[in-house]
Amino acid sequence: MQIHDKLNIKSVIISRTDAIGDVILTLPLCGIIKKFYPEARLLFMGRGYTEPVINCCEYIDGFINADELLAKDKKEALIQLASYGADAIVHVFPNRQITLLAKQVGIKYRIGTTNRLFHWGTVNKLIRLSRKNSALHEVQLNFKLLEPLGIFDVPELNEFSAFMGFGKIPLFPEQATKLIASDRINVILHPKSNAHAREWSLDNYQKLIGLLPPEKYRILISGTEQEGRLLSDWMKTLPVSVTDVTGKFSLSEFIAFIAKSDFLVAPSTGPLHIAAVLGTGAIGLFPNIRPMHPGRWQPIGNRAFAISTNIKCSDCRNNPLLCHCINEITPHQVAELIVMSEGNHTV
Repeated sequence: MQIHDKLNIKSVIISRTDAIGDVILTLPLCGIIKKFYPEARLLFMGRGYTEPVINCCEYIDGFINADELLAKDKKEALIQLASYGADAIVHVFPNRQITLLAKQVGIKYRIGTTNRLFHWGTVNKLIRLSRKNSALHEVQLNFKLLEPLGIFDVPELNEFSAFMGFGKIPLFPEQATKLIASDRINVILHPKSNAHAREWSLDNYQKLIGLLPPEKYRILISGTEQEGRLLSDWMKTLPVSVTDVTGKFSLSEFIAFIAKSDFLVAPSTGPLHIAAVLGTGAIGLFPNIRPMHPGRWQPIGNRAFAISTNIKCSDCRNNPLLCHCINEITPHQVAELIVMSEGNHTV
């Protein structure tokens, strides 16, 4: 990577006000900016619930709660945004109000894509970028937004993990110690995605559990409290050796819990990307349909895997519950990948 025409940048805001997985795939921007502007103060603006994830990144100097900022009246919001003294703001996930505030505050370099009409009146560094039809991964697409800062030459996909900086891991909750087996391989199954992704069937997860003998594997079912209620009837049919941890942790605690585990199996959702950046074996289950395919959203990490099929699926465009292509992934494929990569931290 090279930097051209280095600017006088002392403070940068990265704005990404959507979900956890999206935030994680934006973290390499922070590492790359810090590499080329090491003295710059780097702030990340995100949804309040994503703060524990953002706080894990060693490249980020401060968090801006977008929910709180947007809840203020306009005058107070402008005063707060101006107080950061930002020279540049990168609108990775566009928010109309935030782009307008950034313009009114007078941030010098306001970067965004040409795709949003409101950017044409609020952003002064427009990048032509089509995410939906691109063959690039999300992290590579995000990287293109750094061109106005003089940073070019998109890295290879396997190079981005070096810029995650996900090293400030929360303390492991003492009450969770007994949930991690010291004499077995700990596998977290995270079946739900809060409707953000196509989901593997519960029948397939149940068959996977049957392929992982309890004397060797500790199986844990994770999810939010609400997801736990949705899964409750299904979990009653599982072997007694399977442990339900849905709704038991805050996000900070869950990050620490994933870090202590050996594998996590999930659709394309936040916990999958958390596992990947932590170095836990992250096995992502994906449909073969744009823009949800692994080419765009596969997890990034040294022990991160994405499984999909070559089947052309049209059902899930109309009904996510009828996604045949993701359910053509077999439990044996997942079990074999777990066995193949046991203890291997450099796959």
